[in-house]
Amino acid sequence: MKKTKNRNSRKAARAHRNKVTMIGITSVVCLLMVILLVQGQRLNAQASANEQRMAELEQQIEDENQRTQEIGDLEEYMQSDEYLEKVAKDKLGLIKDGEIIFKESDGE
Repeated sequence: MKKTKNRNSRKAARAHRNKVTMIGITSVVCLLMVILLVQGQRLNAQASANEQRMAELEQQIEDENQRTQEIGDLEEYMQSDEYLEKVAKDKLGLIKDGEIIFKESDGE
């Protein structure tokens, strides 16, 4: 009878240890899943912020390319004879041969 009691107590102890071990493993797995979910949410938020920043930067690149094109067009215009004539007339008061300048009177 003692042997049976001893065996039953060993089986009960072993079963108890197995339950404790399973609970421990389950707890660790659940904890790891929670950590993974939290990290996943953080990564999704960061990815979303990065996508938004990337869109903003692409828009800035497009704006700067347009501005560069405008500057190039202005530079080309400033090297033209038309621009030189305009500056000569407006700033220096020069005229072409044969041109007549009409000035408005002060109303007197």
